[in-house]
Amino acid sequence: MSVSRRDVLIAGSAASVGFPAISVAQSRQLRLGILTPVGHPWNRAALKVAEQLNTETKGRLTLTVFHSGQLGNESAMLQQMQSGALDMGWIMAAELGSRVPAIAAITAPYVVDSTDKIAKLVRHPVAMKLFDTLPGETGTIGLAWGITGMRAIFAARDISKISDIKGMKLRINPTPAYRDFYQLLGASPTPIPTPQVFDAMSNGQVDGLEADLEFSWNQRFDKVSKSILQMNAIFMPVIALVSGRVWQGMPAADRDLISRAVKSALDAQIDDLAGNEPKLVEQFKATNIPFRNANRADAEAVVAEYDKIWLPKAPILAELRKAGRSL
Repeated sequence: MSVSRRDVLIAGSAASVGFPAISVAQSRQLRLGILTPVGHPWNRAALKVAEQLNTETKGRLTLTVFHSGQLGNESAMLQQMQSGALDMGWIMAAELGSRVPAIAAITAPYVVDSTDKIAKLVRHPVAMKLFDTLPGETGTIGLAWGITGMRAIFAARDISKISDIKGMKLRINPTPAYRDFYQLLGASPTPIPTPQVFDAMSNGQVDGLEADLEFSWNQRFDKVSKSILQMNAIFMPVIALVSGRVWQGMPAADRDLISRAVKSALDAQIDDLAGNEPKLVEQFKATNIPFRNANRADAEAVVAEYDKIWLPKAPILAELRKAGRSL
């Protein structure tokens, strides 16, 4: 469904009216906010949810997906869900992790070391247990995980191993979990808005950037890179959230339907992404830019220092590491 700015304002005004919670089946127009643009795998999954809800309820439940941050940034969408003004939001672990350290723990380095293992980890009971923290900390309910693949460093110079990162001015996602890892590696983390990243690499503002392979291929970061180092260390998941206020007022049958639709759509997204990653690797290798895999053993000392910082804040990291080793 195409959504104009006028639609956003009208929908927001209607949602701000404090209707009392009703727990009987009724027609309802749901709204979902997401930061990623049209065509992103998470957006396609959200549209699948909308289609399933419409089909299974014969139009009684409809879902409009507000993409590309039309409802504001992730912090704003969280606030809207807390008040009940927004029904659902798919929010990245970077934003949630800055508020809830237990959520950030899943983005710690080398919890797992491949995208195939990411796909298994986010379905593991320990990963699902992280959702238990959300109602009290954010006023939201977690329904399911979505994923990106393992992140790589795209460098403006030739790098081949983890020690080569030392001294690099590196564009990263500014979430504390990533920042601490790259600082311990000796890099100088540099937050730059996503739309400006390509130009920052082109003009030498940074020495490199880190991102997942799918996004990097779509942005063609290889065009401004001289080497690619696949770290296989960290990833950025998203959590499908629903407002706790909204959820409480829904009939149990509708809650079950929404939960099943979200899980089905994101399970498919996870499987598709993991299955497509080997193709992405081959596409990058075909550009003739050196594509190398980092040696996990070279980061063991750094990971030990990282855990000294994060285990006191997020004890569940120990359980996540144990789960990761079992996969």
